[in-house]
Parts: sequence; structure tokens; C-alpha cells
Amino acid sequence: MTGRAGQILRWNLFMGGHLSSCVPVRIVERTDAGQLVWLETGTPMWRTELPRGVHLRDIPPEDRPAGGYPAVADRWPMGSALIHQPFGAGHAVFWFFGRNQKFRGWYVNLEHRTHHGEDIDVTDHELDITVAPNRRWQWKDERSFAEKTGHPAYWSAHEAAAIRAEGERVARLAESKAFPFDGSWREFKPPAHWATPARPATPARTVL
Repeated sequence: MTGRAGQILRWNLFMGGHLSSCVPVRIVERTDAGQLVWLETGTPMWRTELPRGVHLRDIPPEDRPAGGYPAVADRWPMGSALIHQPFGAGHAVFWFFGRNQKFRGWYVNLEHRTHHGEDIDVTDHELDITVAPNRRWQWKDERSFAEKTGHPAYWSAHEAAAIRAEGERVARLAESKAFPFDGSWREFKPPAHWATPARPATPARTVL
């Protein structure tokens, strides 16, 4: 797999087999072990058009349109993030930044990831971990993770155990202050010449 610093990729997030969002990101660094990508707050993106106030994770797959929901133009609202995506691992780690690029903490997204050219397809595993700047961590979305376990669009009980074990392994890294929780990249600032990426073409598919 090749990739150069500054190259724009598409980060496509799927939940229960349906596209939730498509956001352009830039490669910061790529090694044999994995890659770091930059996601800038306010970046033009696509998201699924859903009933007001409803999140895709809360709509059972059997109640969704067979071809997926249409994608509508939007902007990334959740703050700038540096994302570590270790190759072959079932997670990604986000460094989230607030105003004036101040580090706010880490976020561990448990997921399955595949690469197709310039697309990073991410199947979200619902269960996540938040890690404060002082490295205190806690599980997130345990209830909804348990509710989805056993559904054919999500994961079996056996797979759920492996997903949780992946999270426990990453939590131990935080406890031991090992990378990516060793303090590195907390002062990261993207190069000044990196313009905000343009909104990519309409997603080619909305269903996996």
C-alpha cells in the first residue's frame, strides 16, 4: 500500500451495513505498521439523510431502505482529529483537538477497516472507549453494543467477545502510557499549506 503525506483519502463509516458518513481526510504518515490521517473540523462531507433527531445506529437494519439512505451535503461537526489506524487491528485511536488546537483527549473506536484505493471503509463496532488527557478511561455505548449482539447485521456473541477483548487490550496501553497514549502527537498541527479538502464526489455506494 502506498501513500504520501498530504494525500486525500475518503473515510467511509458504515453502521449495520449502511453508510453513515463520508469525509475526506489527509495522510499525515504511513508506515508498515499503520497510518495517521488528519480530519479537520468543518470539512465538507456527506452524511445519510435521516429523520430529524434520529441516528443511524438507532434504526434497526430491517427498517431501513434496502438501497440505503440518500447522502446529503454537510460539514464535519465533531472537532479536528488525528486518527491512528494500525494495519490489521480492530480499532482506531483519535486524538481530538479543540480551540487553538488544544488536545482534548483520546477516543478509541472499535471497528473493522478495509482499504480500497483512496477509500477507507470502516464498519463501526459500536462499543468505544474514551480516554481523558490523564489517561483515565471508560467504556462508551456498552448498552447499545449488547443490544446489537446477535443481530445478523452486526456481530455474533463470539465476535462481541473478540471486540471487547480488543478494547481491553487498547485500554491496557493507556494504563501503561504506551503508544498511542505516550504523549506523542498531542502538540500536532497540520502543515499551514494544507487547505481544507473539498467535498468528495457523491459516495458510490451507501450499503456494504
